[in-house]
Amino acid sequence: MTVEAADKETMVQPLDLRELLLERLRIPLIGAPMFLVSGVDLVVAQSSNGVLGTFPSKNARTAADLVDWLDEIGQRLGESPFGVNLVAHASNDRYEGDARICVDMKVPVIVTSLAPAPDLVAEVHAYGGAVLHDVTTVRHAEKALEAGVDGLVLVCAGAGGHGGKLTPFAFVPEVRQFYSGPLVVGGGVGTGGGVLAARALGADGVYVGTRFIPTAESLAVPEYKDMVIGSQAKDVAYTPYFSGVPANYLVPSIVRAGLDVGEVIAARSRAFVSGSRHTVKAWKDIWGAGQGVGHSDGVHSAAEIIDQIATEYDTSRGVL
Repeated sequence: MTVEAADKETMVQPLDLRELLLERLRIPLIGAPMFLVSGVDLVVAQSSNGVLGTFPSKNARTAADLVDWLDEIGQRLGESPFGVNLVAHASNDRYEGDARICVDMKVPVIVTSLAPAPDLVAEVHAYGGAVLHDVTTVRHAEKALEAGVDGLVLVCAGAGGHGGKLTPFAFVPEVRQFYSGPLVVGGGVGTGGGVLAARALGADGVYVGTRFIPTAESLAVPEYKDMVIGSQAKDVAYTPYFSGVPANYLVPSIVRAGLDVGEVIAARSRAFVSGSRHTVKAWKDIWGAGQGVGHSDGVHSAAEIIDQIATEYDTSRGVL
């Protein structure tokens, strides 16, 4: 055997995301990372019940907290994989530090948002992890692939938080014209039938976020959970008013803040307002949710939600 062949044989291979989604998980579902919602208990509940749990690194309020979270998740899950979302952008002053912690602690799946990070991809590959990247447009997908990511999350219209404008019926086929690798779809998915529909479109798995907000393990405050349970798709507004980037928010939380809903929805950019009535913060005071908000009918455990989606998924496959 040549030295070159020996090097290739001992080289660490990145985690195979398609094999993970379609063979190792109970259903091909990733619990989407939700700011101020996804934490240790939710990630552990998701990953220990046959889906991939993830959380945004900034939900751990400090770097030291992030280390503690990762240590606890690793101890509780053992070999079961999980993921961490990193916002790879200059506006995130914790990105470099959080990325270093995730690499040092060998997080199995990294989900990057905003800008693809080729240097991070190389470091994650070195220990056998994989990198998914959130995209909202075809051009974003192309740029992420140029950076060497292992898979794409197509964040489509109707997704909670910073969702895109494209429907999966248009987005998936366009990306599949130039990319045959692991593909995940997010945007309004909250049932087993939705998971199967995404698979039929050509995706390997789905992102599900909103359905897990009103779970026993969620970090969401009780009022947020109640609002999700009491809302329907008509109660979701898509606007850049609060962060400068269009996102989906719950209308009842906008009303509760004393804001004019019509003005908020009509806004074309972030609003810079003053006065105590308008001192509200996105995510903390104005709560995000996707168009699949109507799927929630009460507070359940993550295991119960996963069981229901899995049953619906199997039933849907039997019908079609």
